[in-house]
Amino acid sequence: MSRATAYIDQYIDYLAKERRLSAHTIDAYRRDLDKLYRYLIGCGYDQWHKLSIKHARRYPAQLNKSGLAGSSIQRMLSASRSFYRFLISQGEAQSNPFAAVSAPKHPKKLPATLSVDEISGLLENHDGSPDALRDRAILELLYSSGLRLSELAGLEVDGVDLLQGEVRVVGKGNKERIVPVGSKAVSALRQWLEHRPRMADKDERAMFVNQQGKRLSNRGIQYRIERWAKKYGLGRHLHPHMLRHSFASHVLESSGDLRSVQEMLGHADISTTQIYTHLDFQHLADIYDKAHPRAKRKPGDER
Repeated sequence: MSRATAYIDQYIDYLAKERRLSAHTIDAYRRDLDKLYRYLIGCGYDQWHKLSIKHARRYPAQLNKSGLAGSSIQRMLSASRSFYRFLISQGEAQSNPFAAVSAPKHPKKLPATLSVDEISGLLENHDGSPDALRDRAILELLYSSGLRLSELAGLEVDGVDLLQGEVRVVGKGNKERIVPVGSKAVSALRQWLEHRPRMADKDERAMFVNQQGKRLSNRGIQYRIERWAKKYGLGRHLHPHMLRHSFASHVLESSGDLRSVQEMLGHADISTTQIYTHLDFQHLADIYDKAHPRAKRKPGDER
């Protein structure tokens, strides 16, 4: 065992005994640091303090060439930074060469959305039972108003104004906002509120309750949505955020009003909302490719 690998063993022991990290996390650290050690040897060294900032900057480029994703490279750089902080504490290094090194940027994955036809097919089916009325009201409200899962779970009866077509929700940072509700969602909420007293405990103020009469939890809402999508043959996994994404992309596609969509979603930074402009452009590009006579490509043509 070399002195360099002995430091890896000491660090892994520290993670297990002092920081009490899970076995899975420790295994990941071990793999990442073993790869860093092989890089150290490849640079012609067997002592950690000899790895320079220049070497550290070349490391993510090498990882990228090997085919690793940006997220994996970022994780490995994080492990390297943490390891060098440990080496400094042990007197094996004077500085952290990875302190200012970042992973190469990788394209942000666009959120999955439902088409308008998929939404219509999903929401027009229900059997009229109290559970179905509640679940349909949940789905309609998520799609109508773009609520987060936590905002919908935290919604109370007195936070809904059906006459004005508004709901009052508490979002991230405990910030309250008023969000408009569409006519179909208002109708679904009215039907649910007629049946809600039969399910809810007398003093329960939550808009959506479970079979025990208590507030429906985040997980409970996720389960109901998954079950509804499966029951009515959506053919794909459905989660609450997909309805929020669908709301945002459909509204932006129709209006082009990014600021209003930002306000309705409760985004503090408009750059977060701008992801939906990419969705909108992607949709328009697909329509163009299919409809424009000069855009149709022959098999084998490159984009």
